[in-house]
Amino acid sequence: MPHTRIPPVGSVCGDVVLWGVLAAATSYGFRDAGAAASPTLDLYLPLAVLALAVPLSRRRPGPAVVLANGLCALGLADSATPGNAHVLSLAVLSCLLGARVVAARRPLLVLAGCLAADLVTCAVLRTQAVWWFYALTVLPAALLLPWLAGRHWRGRRELVREGWRLARSLEERQHLVAERARLTERADIAADMHDSLGHALSLVALRAGALELSPDLTDRDRTDLAELRGTIADAVEQLRETVAVLHDPTGTEPGAGLSVTDTLEDLLGRAVASGVPVRWERRGAMPALPSLIERGMYRAVQEALTNAVKHAPGSAIRVQITHEAARTRVSVVNAAPPTGGSAQAAEGPTVGVGRRGLTGLRERVTVLGGSLWTGPYRGGFRVTAVLPHTTTARPGRPAPEPGTQARTRGRHTESALPSGTALHPAPDTDTIAPESAKRLASVRSAARRRSVAAFVAPVVAAAFFVPAAVYLAWQLTTSVLPPSRFDELTTGRPRAELAPLLPAHAYTYPPDHARSASQPPGARCEFYRSGRDLLHEVDLYRLCWSGNILVTRDTVPASRP
Repeated sequence: MPHTRIPPVGSVCGDVVLWGVLAAATSYGFRDAGAAASPTLDLYLPLAVLALAVPLSRRRPGPAVVLANGLCALGLADSATPGNAHVLSLAVLSCLLGARVVAARRPLLVLAGCLAADLVTCAVLRTQAVWWFYALTVLPAALLLPWLAGRHWRGRRELVREGWRLARSLEERQHLVAERARLTERADIAADMHDSLGHALSLVALRAGALELSPDLTDRDRTDLAELRGTIADAVEQLRETVAVLHDPTGTEPGAGLSVTDTLEDLLGRAVASGVPVRWERRGAMPALPSLIERGMYRAVQEALTNAVKHAPGSAIRVQITHEAARTRVSVVNAAPPTGGSAQAAEGPTVGVGRRGLTGLRERVTVLGGSLWTGPYRGGFRVTAVLPHTTTARPGRPAPEPGTQARTRGRHTESALPSGTALHPAPDTDTIAPESAKRLASVRSAARRRSVAAFVAPVVAAAFFVPAAVYLAWQLTTSVLPPSRFDELTTGRPRAELAPLLPAHAYTYPPDHARSASQPPGARCEFYRSGRDLLHEVDLYRLCWSGNILVTRDTVPASRP
């Protein structure tokens, strides 16, 4: 069984009220027409057509305008006057067409079709000049201007509605910002756990391994130390898994709010005390660095030492810190393990659950506006961080510098860093305008276009219709024969004598009853208007000429007898 859509009660009430207003205007026009009006054609039929057109305008506003224009076309067929009360209905439905249809192409076609139908009606019925003037001025104004007003009204409603939508979006965004701050705090905790606890546990495991090789221990002690070292290794892996859960996947400024109390000297001293073969040097005068830069240097050395202890135990480590004019370069290089194995601290181990070491360090350095290079180096592994002396604190991914060669070796990536290469922070790629701003700009642009059209369209229409209206008015006013001059005209006189009394042009749009009136055989009749009134019909004077001699003159009433 097909589902029948029932319109809302508010829509039905609005249609009833609108029909009542238009019906009142129609009834007033019928009463004003007097006894000459037909109840069927001038009252009952228009009320029935409006009862169909008003509800139809909600889903099909174009056909509703066509129906109202048909009622106006009935006025053009009236021999008394072209004007009727249905122009108000046409203007109202045209305004609803502009308010309810987004596109402009189809409504313009509807309006043009209605105007063409009115002009064809005038041509077929061979109406008088006043009817043409009415069809070229009043009806186009009733079609075009209300439609523009409706479109302007619709644009304002869309602008207000879009404004409230953006307000709700901003409110939701505030909640998202608060949630993002909470996730950033979790990422800070994760970075601190990984950098501090992971490094400390790695040193404990290294010292336990060194004690395991002591000749003074019994087999049981060595077994206990091995179990202790395995327990520490398990704790490190569990820590990395916890870090992976806590870390924000978007990689937004990890560790931005942490404090570092230790210095690089303290870090390297603890590593040496734990048996790590570390040799380090500092080049250049140490400038006064911001705390964020000092922490970044600390974390870079700490992460590189942790990876070296874990993946290349026993290998020699060289730490070099170079202070330049506007940047500081931190380089940590570990040699190949004594057993001949290759270091495995490249990018490969950072992929997967819990392996966030170098990835987190790269994010930290990038946030500070620096760059990080990691990869195998002379059988070992090298970590190089370049940090500026002033923080830029913007997210981005480090872009390779000109002249930098990237080489892949298995799962590892090495970026060659030529000496003296200028390093710049990665460009800010988050420059795309938000979607809400795009929507608001689109709505504002559409509203501006409608406002411009509301002013330009009447000017264009006037440029088209005004010349025609002026031409018709010129014809009506230059074909007027005043009654005083008409009385001076006498039959039997030649045209040359009567020429000073005649107007410049004859009236070329006499009604049908004037054209069909009997005239002398062989005579040629001309018509002249008796007054200059442009809005009402006036009596016509008929002058019939036989050759150039005036044979008859008479008066033709304005309306059919």
